[in-house]
Amino acid sequence: MENSQTEPLTSKDAPGQAYPLSGITVIDLSHVYNGPYATFLMAMAGATVIKVEPHGGEHLRSRGDMGGADLPFAMLNSNKQAVTLNLKTEQGKNLLKEMVARADILVENFAPGVTDRLGIGPATLLEINPRLIYGSSSGYGKTGPYRDYPAMDLVMQAMSGIMSITGYPDQPPVKAGAAMCDFSAGIHLYAAIMTALYERERTGKGRVVEVSMQDASYASMASNLGMLHARGAAAPSRTGNRHGGLGISPYNVYKTTDGYVVINAPGDQHFRSILDVIGRQDLKADPRFLTRSSRVANMFAVDELLESWTSQHPKQAIADRMLAAAVPCAPVRELSEVIVDKNMHERGSLQWFDHPELGRVVLPHSPLRFEGTPLLPLQASAPLGADNHRVFGDWLGHTDEELEEMTQAGVI
Repeated sequence: MENSQTEPLTSKDAPGQAYPLSGITVIDLSHVYNGPYATFLMAMAGATVIKVEPHGGEHLRSRGDMGGADLPFAMLNSNKQAVTLNLKTEQGKNLLKEMVARADILVENFAPGVTDRLGIGPATLLEINPRLIYGSSSGYGKTGPYRDYPAMDLVMQAMSGIMSITGYPDQPPVKAGAAMCDFSAGIHLYAAIMTALYERERTGKGRVVEVSMQDASYASMASNLGMLHARGAAAPSRTGNRHGGLGISPYNVYKTTDGYVVINAPGDQHFRSILDVIGRQDLKADPRFLTRSSRVANMFAVDELLESWTSQHPKQAIADRMLAAAVPCAPVRELSEVIVDKNMHERGSLQWFDHPELGRVVLPHSPLRFEGTPLLPLQASAPLGADNHRVFGDWLGHTDEELEEMTQAGVI
């Protein structure tokens, strides 16, 4: 097989459509959530993403036998090509370097220093391809006293302070139910790589970018940090479902006949509208409820007033009435309700998909929208190593005999 300079199979763009990242090739060495989410966003913007995994599969794929991880893997790895590569062998490293020579972006979320020890660190790869954007993410970053600490989302929620502000003041701290730190880092990693890609268009040079989970999580606590700044040691650490800065009332979760509803009144006009909805116009002149400051000072009375009404009605009916009055409100929905959300399905943000391994499931598309360009059709996450021949053979130009030898040697 002669050496080929053609791209590996693309994201199967819709005929006649040019997506923002069409023609960009991404080598994805990342695993679990934050790196794979960044590269998922790239794939859904039209990039050719080649997912490189060890022989046993990346960590999230291998969790599938414990139940519950096979769907997350499918969610984050749509529209990627899957290859296996043993990066502990010289031949495996050389194959990666061949890929890097033709790629635009490489993404990894190993612990700091791992790729350097393997001989495939950023300095080595940028020497091969000076136009390469090398993106990495870790728990605490490549520098600083914590650089070598192991980090997963739970650990980062504790270390970042997110856990300390989640829960009720008279109970122990709890983690956020969502993997906040992982996905925040993934979004920031995508942003950093796209910023560097834009710079490369002007300079012709690649660069190394990095994002730490700790750094990416800090700004999300703005309300709580504002309270700390204003009140110091008197600032409450956990506020339950109330506003993190205790600066808005009502702002809470309220019981209904069939669950819960959230109501938020950031302005005085919102609260006057609430009083209209619940039939308590007589309280519009009550000094306890007249301004946001007075409501904050009397938030227990505000909450009692609202819950005495919400507890008599179903959550969706409450939301409908509040929304009709332009009051920020929503039912607290179960995940089984969310996955069939009519708004997300109408927008294509969620899609029913017949997955060859999982059956009929709901998969997410990218939240990013490029006006005038239709959403890229979803492709199922590929089985482990499914694209070895297409990438190492068709793209890099290795013969079938060479691929068989590399297979027997444990390289691919």
